[in-house]
Amino acid sequence: MPATRIFNTVGVHAAGEVCDVVVGGVLDVPAKNMYEKMMHFWEKEDHLRQLLLNEPRGSSAMCHNLILPPCNPEADAGFIVMEHEEYPPMSGANTIATATVLLETGMVPMKEPVTEVKLDTPAGLVTVKAECSNGKCTSVSFHNVPAFVFVLDKEIDVPGIGSVKVDVAWGGMIYVLVDAASVGLKIKNVNGASLVKIGERIKRAVQSQTDFVHPENPKIRGVTVLEFTEPLTSERDGKAAVNTVVVSPGRLDRSPCGTGTCARLAVLHARGQLAEGEPFYHRSVIGTEFVGRIHGTTKVGDYPAVYPAVTGRAWITSYKQVVLDPTDPFPEGFRVGDTWHLDEELDA
Repeated sequence: MPATRIFNTVGVHAAGEVCDVVVGGVLDVPAKNMYEKMMHFWEKEDHLRQLLLNEPRGSSAMCHNLILPPCNPEADAGFIVMEHEEYPPMSGANTIATATVLLETGMVPMKEPVTEVKLDTPAGLVTVKAECSNGKCTSVSFHNVPAFVFVLDKEIDVPGIGSVKVDVAWGGMIYVLVDAASVGLKIKNVNGASLVKIGERIKRAVQSQTDFVHPENPKIRGVTVLEFTEPLTSERDGKAAVNTVVVSPGRLDRSPCGTGTCARLAVLHARGQLAEGEPFYHRSVIGTEFVGRIHGTTKVGDYPAVYPAVTGRAWITSYKQVVLDPTDPFPEGFRVGDTWHLDEELDA
């Protein structure tokens, strides 16, 4: 019996974060821009995201990226990020992974020693520069859309915890940033469950008490992701810090998080703690590293903003076909509470 759907995917991780790329099996949709394409899939074809990310084909610790024709004539390709609870307008780790797949599979011609790729995303045009050698991407840097701070040191009342100071910033997604020590946490692998549970609780409180709106796209509103931070240290020729990002429905980003790095760059610059051009070595809960830099300033609406750049690396892990059998009782997959942090667990 033939399969109902077949997807050709490339398995890839960026600094530990699983960011598989769908290179075949999904048709383009009509739209004026990539944001409209993203909303089309979210509102009309969300079963694709469920099928690919839920068990038994997916897992709680992975993302998928759809390669689509770009809307911007300057772009080499367009892509849409799919996560378990949302379609983020932009993701740094997924950008690094997608650029690596495009170049290492030949979908975009590779030029050594450096290839420039322009990617059309729902957040805007993103320029990627990949250092290439012997057919491999040895380093991938992207210039993101401008990052800016909505607010610093806002007091939020969190049930069961009390008052917590947070920063809120845009780095391609709207982040709430929290000093881990301020809620009695240390960013360590063994503390993963506590980081997730407390992080989701803080994020929910921020969502219920605020309503931040992107000044250039009012459809992008509200905090959707939380980043725990640790203090800066001086290292090599710049600054360094550890972070971890809590991705709904409740797991830690394995990478240092690209858009989270951009949001942190905006916060550090707003606080006068990081200069333009100064390297920022951002590390994840598993010790992997992205390097961020600010390469200029601008304004987004009335908000002072920075132009962020992030450098990292991705590795292809597999080439595979994902299949849906027409008799499969789980055409959109399933989630089980032992590894998926469901609402009831977070409320406990």
